[in-house]
Amino acid sequence: MYCLQWLLPVLLIPKPLNPALWFNHSMFMGFYLLSFLLERKPCTICALVFLAALFLICYSCWGNCFLYHCQDAALPDAALNPAIVGT
Repeated sequence: MYCLQWLLPVLLIPKPLNPALWFNHSMFMGFYLLSFLLERKPCTICALVFLAALFLICYSCWGNCFLYHCQDAALPDAALNPAIVGT
């Protein structure tokens, strides 16, 4: 499971508070995953563990899924504060 150490940080990087940056964030993460899978060719077990974790995070709508924003999930309180979003 050596190759899993390069995939786990993808799940831990938080989404930006500013909704305008969500598209850029998802594109960066998507290209990182694609380039990682093409270059490093992780083992099947690592890929399945990562995809299962990604599916569970996105399915539960915890708010850290980089693929899309759940409609039912509310924005964090800090996202409504213009002093924080503007930085």
